Amino acid sequence: MDIIKIGKFIAEKRKEKKLTQEGLAEKLGVTSKTISRWENGNYMPDISLLKPLSEELGVTLNDLISGEKVDKEHYQEKLEENIISTIDYTNKKVYEKNKVIAEILMFFGLGLTFTAFVLFPSESSWGSIYSIVGLIISLIGFSKFNKKKSYIKRLFLNLGYFILGVALLIGIDYINVKLNNVAPRFSYLTTTTENMIIYKAPLCNVYRINRNTKNEYYIVDTKKIYTEDTVPVTPFDRDKSGIDNIIKFKNQYVGNNSNDSHLIDSLPLSEYGYVFEIDSENLGLTIDYHITDWYINENQYLEKCLLYNTVSIFSLIDNVQDITFNFSSNSYKVNRKQIENLYPNYNDIKSNEINEDNFNKYLENKMNDNEFVKTIFNKIFVNEK
Repeated sequence: MDIIKIGKFIAEKRKEKKLTQEGLAEKLGVTSKTISRWENGNYMPDISLLKPLSEELGVTLNDLISGEKVDKEHYQEKLEENIISTIDYTNKKVYEKNKVIAEILMFFGLGLTFTAFVLFPSESSWGSIYSIVGLIISLIGFSKFNKKKSYIKRLFLNLGYFILGVALLIGIDYINVKLNNVAPRFSYLTTTTENMIIYKAPLCNVYRINRNTKNEYYIVDTKKIYTEDTVPVTPFDRDKSGIDNIIKFKNQYVGNNSNDSHLIDSLPLSEYGYVFEIDSENLGLTIDYHITDWYINENQYLEKCLLYNTVSIFSLIDNVQDITFNFSSNSYKVNRKQIENLYPNYNDIKSNEINEDNFNKYLENKMNDNEFVKTIFNKIFVNEK
């Protein structure tokens, strides 16, 4: 089917009928711009318009599709040829239309899927719902590309596309969890306890500890070695205050102001603001916190912080001999010998070097034992006011 030839034929016959493009367009219920496109060979008239167009131009359908007047001798031959070319052209137009629809569905679905990662927080179920809905929409679009293939091939292609899409979503979700320490979107089981939420996802388990508090933190267990009873739990922000972070501030000498400041800033209570002073002569450290001590002692939080901070500082700064913690109403003073003699297993935490496993076992984990905290705190600390 030669649409350029047909376009010229339409223009020729229109002019013979002394019709303007506007006049012919009005008779056919289309725009003059549409007529212009036909005549320029940019578009073929819609199948439903071929018969009324041929009648307005005073030609047969066979003539119109041929783009010329067909003589009687070749009429039947041309008719059969035109029928075949019309079917081919129609199928081509249907395929192109389906292709456009398929592309729209695929891009819209994929856009919806990945937009859900941006618009919804990771713990929201709406993010995963919209992601799956978007994947299904894109699958519908993908399936339209495969209509010419056999049923079995279409089945395997569509199934493969869906499985690949789900795997990609799970992979992106896993990377997001690892990089940003957030809840997984595609967890198949969520368990809520008193102080944590456990998300079980295909590639990892995620523990959200101290949920909805200022000290909330996440543990991403890719090897799935932890359980609710064995996962490291601390009342502090473990990402900030845990030994894995603060060990980099280990120093032989108190008085390295930058190092000391970074260490104190990483320890609990720093969130309330503080200033500190170094007593170089007596190797002492004084920290003034901008908070009243009793105001923050719900569930022994103050006592846990002071124990944790004390053992951490003595373990990480080798020559510091005493520490004073000042609050607006009270001061608490402790020296190295008290910790070495009175804090259980201190020598297992710190000998020449810090044993990180023992640090977690004998300090971090012990902060969950309220009776232990109360007993050791009362043995060690001297209230100065």
